[in-house]
Amino acid sequence: MSIRTFKTPLPRIHRGGFAVLTALALSACAAGSYTGPVEVTRVVAAQSSQLGQGTIAVRFAEDLENEAALDAFRGAVSDELSLLGYTVIGNEETASQIATIDTSRSPVDAPQGGSPVNVGVGGGTGSFGSGVGLGVGINLGGRNNSPRVVSELSVAIAARGEGSASNLWEARAQVPTSINSDYAPVEINARTLAAAVFKDFPEGSGETVSLKASELVQP
Repeated sequence: MSIRTFKTPLPRIHRGGFAVLTALALSACAAGSYTGPVEVTRVVAAQSSQLGQGTIAVRFAEDLENEAALDAFRGAVSDELSLLGYTVIGNEETASQIATIDTSRSPVDAPQGGSPVNVGVGGGTGSFGSGVGLGVGINLGGRNNSPRVVSELSVAIAARGEGSASNLWEARAQVPTSINSDYAPVEINARTLAAAVFKDFPEGSGETVSLKASELVQP
């Protein structure tokens, strides 16, 4: 049985990726930090008994030129998979399942007038799973002039050789932060999003839930 996948592609991390946003931090030093809720949606197929066991290889949907982001997200996802009972291996040809990662970070400037801003990221009007839109209506506050970014992570697990239409499980999470948030650095950001994606694995109803970053990972 197949499950529906993302209908809109996630934006990619361009050259410099996370590092290119460092310049924004200079204007944020005097401002307070902001960490929004982690919004996550998960969907599981009928063949969930195959999940959480055997060998699995981790790959990216597209190559990342930002090595820090690549290492951080590969490591965070691999660690979560290991805790769930998988044996993570590096050879896709011999793995029984494949976990495909997609990730992005997009800058969003906070307003100067103090009004909240609702944003969508990566074509956030697209549907996922049961049709619940993810990335629509995140409130970035507005009482904080620190520049904001929205970071995203999606993971899809499929049997080796199967296409996306045969995913056994998939999830997508995102979190808005100010540049100077404790959850903005790439390593803690990757760990937080990975923890959200795999929380309560392998459950997945298609509904979007909000989680507190501090309840997932402590920086």
